[in-house]
Amino acid sequence: MAAATGETQPAKHQEVGHKSLLQSDALYQYILETSVYPREPKPMKELREVTAKHPWNLMTTSADEGQFLNLLLKLINAKNTMEIGVYTGYSLLSTALALPEDGKILALDINRENYEIGLPIIEKAGVAHKIDFREGPALPLLDQMVEDEKCHGSFDFIFVDADKDNYLNYHKRLIDLVKIGGVIGYDNTLWNGSLVAPPDAPLRKYVRYYRDFVLELNKALAVDPRVEICQLPVGDGITLCRRVS
Repeated sequence: MAAATGETQPAKHQEVGHKSLLQSDALYQYILETSVYPREPKPMKELREVTAKHPWNLMTTSADEGQFLNLLLKLINAKNTMEIGVYTGYSLLSTALALPEDGKILALDINRENYEIGLPIIEKAGVAHKIDFREGPALPLLDQMVEDEKCHGSFDFIFVDADKDNYLNYHKRLIDLVKIGGVIGYDNTLWNGSLVAPPDAPLRKYVRYYRDFVLELNKALAVDPRVEICQLPVGDGITLCRRVS
């Protein structure tokens, strides 16, 4: 989900889902045109363009972050993954394309209607069989999985891009479900730069509200001895947590 810092500030960049923290529009455009768009798989380009027509299009994962996730999954040889927060499925498709033929993604979202916008493209790409989509709140299902010892340490990678006020609740559960050496990625952890905004900054109400939850998450992850972390200024900020114990 994207964030915008000012009610009256013009939006940066023209790309749908832009969340770059770069101060130079031209530099971000250079990254997209030189490294991202020429390598973007056709199904992902199609889904990005379809999502552009949706009124909530700022919720989508940016193209550069989608590219990053795709490469990361290949680097860690991920096979069994989970995604919390799907929207139209851009990051989900990026994941599905990166996984081997027998790879699996447990995809959780409260809105199936949005997922079905991208589903025809996902099916056309030949990766729909990798996805197990579940509609509804994620926490009840995660609680069931935590109670099942067979689910512990069963995921290679988990991507979280959902309700920020539950990020810490997700972390408390996901740390048991990801394997040692596996990775959890939390999206929007720089919250469009609002984390360091002065108290009187003209933030939108939802940005100000969720900022405190993102700050709380970042502080908790920074001192969690069970994970190694790296916070990257890709998209709207993504924090990678590698479970070590």
